Amino acid sequence: MVKKGDTFQSYSEEFKLKAINMYLNKEGSYKKISDKPVIRSSTQLKNWVKKYEENQTLVDQRGRTSSPHNSPLQSRPRTRFQSAEEERDYYKAQIEYLKKRYPNLHGEVKSKKK
Repeated sequence: MVKKGDTFQSYSEEFKLKAINMYLNKEGSYKKISDKPVIRSSTQLKNWVKKYEENQTLVDQRGRTSSPHNSPLQSRPRTRFQSAEEERDYYKAQIEYLKKRYPNLHGEVKSKKK
């Protein structure tokens, strides 16, 4: 399990290919090969081999976006309304949903009968 402050190990593509080739050339099992060049786990090597066999990229894509327009903080597209009335009804429906979902949010507590 990842804990706060943990650092992640990253491996170069050359390193990954070397480990994959060792496995494919039957130089050992996933466990034996992952112990040799000190890979964190044999599952990591297994995933690399799977990606290699499926012709997927071995380059680490964590934290990267597919295009400059798709930032991770980009929100969903805004809803467009045909009229002010349509917009009003939309927001009223949202408020009603939230009131039902969270009845205690604004002190609208249903009192218990004694």
